[in-house]
Amino acid sequence: MNNNYELYKVFYWAATTGSLTQAAKALYLTQPSVSHAIKQLEESFGITLFYRNSKGVTLTREGEALYSYIGQSQNFITLAEEKMAALKNLDNGELRIGGSDSLFKHYLLPYLEDFHQKYPGIRLQLNHGTTPEIITFLKEGKIDFGVVRMPIVDPLLDVKESLQLQDCFVAGSNYADLKGTVLSLDRLLQHPVILFSRNSRARMTITELFQSYGLQLKPAIEVGSVDLLIEFARKGLGISYVAREFVTKELDEGSLFEIQLDVPLPPSQVGIMIMRNMPLSVSASKFMELARHTDMR
Repeated sequence: MNNNYELYKVFYWAATTGSLTQAAKALYLTQPSVSHAIKQLEESFGITLFYRNSKGVTLTREGEALYSYIGQSQNFITLAEEKMAALKNLDNGELRIGGSDSLFKHYLLPYLEDFHQKYPGIRLQLNHGTTPEIITFLKEGKIDFGVVRMPIVDPLLDVKESLQLQDCFVAGSNYADLKGTVLSLDRLLQHPVILFSRNSRARMTITELFQSYGLQLKPAIEVGSVDLLIEFARKGLGISYVAREFVTKELDEGSLFEIQLDVPLPPSQVGIMIMRNMPLSVSASKFMELARHTDMR
């Protein structure tokens, strides 16, 4: 048995109002159409669902049993429609973004703050990880989009360039004798170097650069966050490799200084990564729209 949903809707309104005329008005149908729909439903079950009387219609015992189920399903449908409207209007829902702690803090935070002020009903879910982890999150449907360092080459992904970063080596007062000195990569390696985890894009990039000069970069300390890179350098535990944009405060106040090298360090691009041929959620689309109105591409 596979009755049309429209038949159940007619049954629901007839039972709720107790009137075929009122059901017809609620559904913008003619009364004969409502009567025909009820007849079809009764014939499909082989039972009588309504008693007809001068005041309208009353459910039979069998009709009451059917109504106990149809009433629940109609309530769920109404709730679903209200939920869809709320999602469309951004009254509730969630925005799921993947990225590193440093990109959330130093890049995305102003946009997230603006979005949250405009749409406080949207729950923010930030998934932290390295670039490979963020790619996995995106492909598994755990995030709406990812903010990662480029390059990303994957036929399943679309990546648009956004922010440009300039990585550099920084040190604290314990290495004050190096301030104003231009170091070769060889001489830099004579000091303890502090790097981010080996799966990060920044770590891969600097390792490849040293390899291109025939050198092997082995960190004295590995850490899992940019904040630790900064703090360890400030404490004099070594020379940290970090994006200049993430240490502007420390460089300005003098708690860190940039190590000058005799070779240029290439800039890196931050990209906004989405699944190719997959529509964004309403909340993600609105976030992108708001961000584009400032300076995020």
